[in-house]
Amino acid sequence: MTWNIWWRFGPRWQERQPGILATIRRFTPDIVGLQEVWGTEDGTQADELADALGMYAAFAAPSYPAPPDESEVELGVALLSRWPITQYDAIAMPSRHRAWDPVVLKAVVEHPAGPLPILVACLEHATTYSDDRLAQAALLADLATDPSSDGPCPSLAIGDLNAAPDSAVLRPMRDVLIDAWTGASDAITLPSSHPSAPLEAGPELVDQRIDHIFYRPGHEDQLVNVESATICGDAYDGVYPSDHRPVICDFRWRDR
Repeated sequence: MTWNIWWRFGPRWQERQPGILATIRRFTPDIVGLQEVWGTEDGTQADELADALGMYAAFAAPSYPAPPDESEVELGVALLSRWPITQYDAIAMPSRHRAWDPVVLKAVVEHPAGPLPILVACLEHATTYSDDRLAQAALLADLATDPSSDGPCPSLAIGDLNAAPDSAVLRPMRDVLIDAWTGASDAITLPSSHPSAPLEAGPELVDQRIDHIFYRPGHEDQLVNVESATICGDAYDGVYPSDHRPVICDFRWRDR
């Protein structure tokens, strides 16, 4: 699963937390990449979710967008895993137009089949800064195809990439990775129907599938099959958990 969970933005952010937890619990993903995750001196939203779900967590900051100036709460990306996270690092992404260095979370999970490499990221959201968007997508593509990640499991690059599937921004990733989405071509993860939809983001992002799961096989003789792809995130007790909808893909792989 990949899901932008909207930090503490929007109305009644505390009331959205049960819906986030209930949605993850309902679909029981083994791996969850999260964006717009809050963090404080006392802990992070990822830690709270992992504790409630019996999972492992890793968190890295800063990320997009910037929290309000007066806020002392961090905004980052995170990973939840059913299996131990054996290592993780925050890799700075290219960013010529921002005053901070947004990061991608690079992690390795102890999957039963072996090391599972995962990248979790949120790319630049301002379409004006497409130079940064392209450079960040190219970094993800480079990290996901690093020969050091070759092994018994596929490599995953997941997150809120702030670009539609056919966007030029994602070309560096499409050239070397595979989009795991197998569902309807008109699937949407940032719907204008949401009560707090960021309509100012424009048609490049709104009413598009901008949250993605990309992968590549772990070695040349590995066959990876995406068995299903789903978008969820309906309202829970009358409250939408986020302004984004999560994407869930089920993988199965084997050697030739």
